[in-house]
Amino acid sequence: MACKMDITFENGTKMPALGFGTWRASDEEVEKALNEALEAGYRHIDTAPVYLNEKTIGKVLKEWMDAGKVTRDELFIVTKLPPHGTRASTVEKFLRKSLDDLQLEYVDLYHVHVPFTVPEVDGPFLVEDGLIVLETTTDHVALWKAMEEVYEAGLARNIGLSNFNQRQIQRILDNCQIKPANLQIENHIYLQQPELVKFCKANGITVTAYSPLGSKGIEKLLGREVPDLLDNPVVKEIAEKLGKSPAQVLLRHLLQRGISTIPKSTNPKRLPKSWANRPPRYCCATCCSVGFQRSRRAPTPSACGTTSICSASKSTIPTWYG
Repeated sequence: MACKMDITFENGTKMPALGFGTWRASDEEVEKALNEALEAGYRHIDTAPVYLNEKTIGKVLKEWMDAGKVTRDELFIVTKLPPHGTRASTVEKFLRKSLDDLQLEYVDLYHVHVPFTVPEVDGPFLVEDGLIVLETTTDHVALWKAMEEVYEAGLARNIGLSNFNQRQIQRILDNCQIKPANLQIENHIYLQQPELVKFCKANGITVTAYSPLGSKGIEKLLGREVPDLLDNPVVKEIAEKLGKSPAQVLLRHLLQRGISTIPKSTNPKRLPKSWANRPPRYCCATCCSVGFQRSRRAPTPSACGTTSICSASKSTIPTWYG
């Protein structure tokens, strides 16, 4: 089965199928890892304000462009509207803040990071009794119109969604002028989300997988065990037969399904340099048929320092919210 080097959006934009994720790494780690990733050939870089690393990423990108080692057109930079900015009135403000931090005039893809809004506070989230407090007035239709405006203004070359479900996406599709180009979701062998992926493809929306290796590294943060996909016996058996690493098998499985992916590593050298430009051509179809699907998520609300998204006693989510 063919594995594309690029994912093509409906407007013709090409996004490298294999990107470099930057969640949960210190500034020093991000700077070192991003330099190594760019050296290895990665050009698709994924970040977000809540990762607290846009300034560091902007510094590295500027150094590379100023040195003539890469041009802006060769890069594909993705960032996101933060949860405390998920309202129509603040879309442009937060995008401009990201652009300032990244030292860029535009981003290649701008996602709505989450389908809910939280109050603006000094820290990432307002937490009461271990629960994130939500605002319940989030209007996805009005929000998306504001996203369309930053697209039309040229501040974002493409706009998309992250962590939205089918019902939420459909409501946007029913009311939009510009369709979401991409949906970024958790996706790996234990959480393949076939119906959502099928829905997106049927509607011309590409899919990007985060946590493709299962995010074993956030186990302490979550306070619970996270399945180690790299140690899965079937994955290891496939890898041994193919002469590849378990990580290569897991990533190739996603690419083969037409899903782009953004593995995060503070050591990009763990992936062969050739992967950044030419994904391997071996077949990992077995991963689809060995009963891996377990609906096991890695990042959950506890990754935000809380046990739940909201409390029914604190907020009532509108029925259209999804």
